[in-house]
Amino acid sequence: MKYFVGEGEDLVLDEQVTDDLRGSFVELSHGVTHYELTGPADGETVVLTGGLTVPLFYWDGLVEHLHGLGLRTLAFSAYGRGYSQRLTCDYDEALFVGQVAELVDSLRLPPHHVVGTSMGAIIAMAYVAGRSDIKSLTLAGPAGLAAAPASRWLFKSDHAAVFVGRRLGRRLLDSHLGHNVRDDASAVALTRMVHDAFRYQGSMYALFSTLQNLPLHGRAELFRSTGHSGIPTMLLWGDDDHVTPIAGLDEARTLLQPRQCHVIRQCGHMTPLERPDEVAHLVASFTTHQQNGSSNDR
Repeated sequence: MKYFVGEGEDLVLDEQVTDDLRGSFVELSHGVTHYELTGPADGETVVLTGGLTVPLFYWDGLVEHLHGLGLRTLAFSAYGRGYSQRLTCDYDEALFVGQVAELVDSLRLPPHHVVGTSMGAIIAMAYVAGRSDIKSLTLAGPAGLAAAPASRWLFKSDHAAVFVGRRLGRRLLDSHLGHNVRDDASAVALTRMVHDAFRYQGSMYALFSTLQNLPLHGRAELFRSTGHSGIPTMLLWGDDDHVTPIAGLDEARTLLQPRQCHVIRQCGHMTPLERPDEVAHLVASFTTHQQNGSSNDR
């Protein structure tokens, strides 16, 4: 798909912008990644992989609680999201998985736990495959099993995808964000953080290129292979999820065979954002006890 600048993208992401941001930046093979490695230095490390549109700030509430429970965290913005570099290449699975692997390796992280949400769950599953330094995997509202949307035809045509992305991308983004969370306060916070970053040129191209090049549906085999990997896995799902509906929970459990599965009550798609305290306690408990083979399905 040809690179384009969408309507409303009136800013350029450069060093003048990033110098004023918290966190750190590292040059990886495809571009610059914005990240934060924070928390108790002697704590177990948890790597956080986010969804389709969110910056690393998405994890702030969860990170605060995880730190309080003694865990160290690595949060980062995927390429084209937040304040990581906008690229002109195809945004495919290999790009995102490579970003996680390069970031982890560049920081010389010890064996670690991984938490992925939505699209980030797909990236997390692909990332942990074949690695020997993964201690556990938590998937929250994972993409990959819901039926493909009727709009999938759009991304088969480069011309149509560019036209819609340039002219209607912001409207479609807002519609997507409106389905992610259940309560108004979380919706306002989510929209603000995503909108701030989507003012930078190349953001909408990154979104539409991802939708064109990274399969978000029909990923049963990825779930199945993760379930056969032997990595201790926990599955979390909001009971009012309108993006990856909870109707997919039974299939996910069958494929993943998780050691633990928890339904977060009165919660939408973004459990780490909407219920950070509850999710943090589940993650902390799982990372502490999973090696004992304990189970607490509910």
